[in-house]
Amino acid sequence: MKIERLEVIPIKVPLGTTFQGSKYAMSSRATLITRIYTDSGVVGESYNGDEDHTQLQIARIILDELGPLIKGLDPLLVERCWETMLPPTFDILRDRRLVMMGIAAIDSALWDLCGKVAGLPLYRLWGGFRDELPVIAIGGYYGRSDAELAKEAEDYRRLGIGGCKFKVGGATPEEDARRFAVMRKAAGDDFVMMADANQGYTVEEAIEFVRRVEGLGLRWFEEPVRWYNDGRGMRDVRLKSGIPVAAGQSEMSRKGIAELILNGSIDICNFDASWGGGPTEWRRVAGLAATMGVQMAHHEEAQIAAHLLASVSHGTYVEVFHPERDPVFWNLIANRPTIANGIYEVPQGPGFGLELDPSYIERYRVDS
Repeated sequence: MKIERLEVIPIKVPLGTTFQGSKYAMSSRATLITRIYTDSGVVGESYNGDEDHTQLQIARIILDELGPLIKGLDPLLVERCWETMLPPTFDILRDRRLVMMGIAAIDSALWDLCGKVAGLPLYRLWGGFRDELPVIAIGGYYGRSDAELAKEAEDYRRLGIGGCKFKVGGATPEEDARRFAVMRKAAGDDFVMMADANQGYTVEEAIEFVRRVEGLGLRWFEEPVRWYNDGRGMRDVRLKSGIPVAAGQSEMSRKGIAELILNGSIDICNFDASWGGGPTEWRRVAGLAATMGVQMAHHEEAQIAAHLLASVSHGTYVEVFHPERDPVFWNLIANRPTIANGIYEVPQGPGFGLELDPSYIERYRVDS
């Protein structure tokens, strides 16, 4: 079997409102659909990422640089394909992050193809540990009234989602703790809640926030401190507060994760396969984390993350968004997995096991 050609379809869906995190805002949901065609007729397919402004750049990298490198290779030799695509990252004058996202998209589609050839869902092909996962939402964005935050919690319950990773870091610790308490009260004590500052606090502010939400069942604190010394800062937060710290989504390689683990910065690693080189690199990171007693999460991307997290014994929660924040997940996947009672059922079809709605693709595709 040989790779004949690649196809990339950019998708961009405008959102009905702007979603404000600690230091950023999102008003659209963008992704890239990548397809790999082979001479045997088997097609690998995935969608990856949420890159708005760089979306078309990544598409061009896939088609013009990475695709030609692997054309004619055996798609089942995924490690060989991965290494063959790495040289474009050697240029020190370019943004390597964009190349790694291009590699991630192709790597994901290659693995989907492998699963289809084997006739197995990927989590089983990768070893398999369980066939369902606890599911949480990413939410609690700024600009919502208390009533709207309470309604959001009710929506998650109605959708079968069992928890929320709540946005903080964009206000004072006092105000963020008050907002956090609003959702906790509305959702109930059995609702899992994390806090995600997206690197918005100083170390002192992060520790103050933890103190103010004591007794409210904070499961973990994600990216609590600012980027310029976050490794040491996260270590200080976890040691001084006693709350588990999660991070890793901002890293694009196993090297960055290794430094976080060895420096004692994290308890949970949420490396993002769509940002960091694909499932191939995520699984390397997961092995490193297992060796060092660190749990694995995955930043967003339930369509990719579910199979990865279900394939390892130290996986945590699969993450989704409210339908208003991620209409792609709720509408692009024609056979969307069942979510009920806080549980996400891992797709059982071959590969990622997903069927993408062609009418939705045509409606929101971006051609230039």
